[in-house]
Amino acid sequence: MQIADLGDVQLNYREDGSPSGRPIVFANSLGTDLHLWDEVVDRLPKDLRIIRYDLRGHGRSSVPPAPYSMGALVRDAERLLDQLEVRDCIFVGLSIGGMIAQGLAVKRLDLMRGLVLSNTAAKIGTAANWQARIDSVRSSGLDSIADAVMERWFAPAFQKSGQVPKWRDTLLRQSSEGYVGCCAAIAGTDFYTPTSGLRLPTLGIAGSDDGATPADLVRETVDLIPGSKFELIRRAGHLPCVEQPDIFSNHLITFLREVGHID
Repeated sequence: MQIADLGDVQLNYREDGSPSGRPIVFANSLGTDLHLWDEVVDRLPKDLRIIRYDLRGHGRSSVPPAPYSMGALVRDAERLLDQLEVRDCIFVGLSIGGMIAQGLAVKRLDLMRGLVLSNTAAKIGTAANWQARIDSVRSSGLDSIADAVMERWFAPAFQKSGQVPKWRDTLLRQSSEGYVGCCAAIAGTDFYTPTSGLRLPTLGIAGSDDGATPADLVRETVDLIPGSKFELIRRAGHLPCVEQPDIFSNHLITFLREVGHID
């Protein structure tokens, strides 16, 4: 684990694989940390330069006062990649991480060779719904929403697997301030117009049982980008990289080959 000091925020990040390899960058979802990607990283070719980081307000990154803007989250990713001298990466983002991916591609296409948008959208939910969640966390803490979040995150089969408590604990370990800060960023984001202007290789991934970003919503966003691909992972909810890591990784590796990022 390493800390990138970006001035107004300090981001915890981790590098795996080969320092001289072609870069792939992962951005986590709301309420998780960089360990969201553990099962996928274990399945990737070791000659890649694999970079993961905790979003501001999450994991071991610092927690600036809420609310956050999507522009700030995009700028965090931009400054981290500039500091690490990353260019032509494949950027993989899940949920809010996928929104950051869209915003970064629009702002700094020079940083990216391709885009993987997992369980995300150009616009997620309504401002009123996000405000209700913010109010609940502010008044009663993350525990007040944890059960509902787990239902949205995971498909029925995974709910019975005994692994859900681990991810509930992951949610509860996050900072309430960081969580509501990122809720505010999602609430204020509508990327339909800028994302429709993107022209780069893009893979979309959705879970058939996703209660947070339904598959049709993910497909609608991915279809904004000409030439994009879309893959539906069955028996998976909002975190298919956790529920179906073999299938998720296979889709990702196929995409990396197709764009020439691996042989």
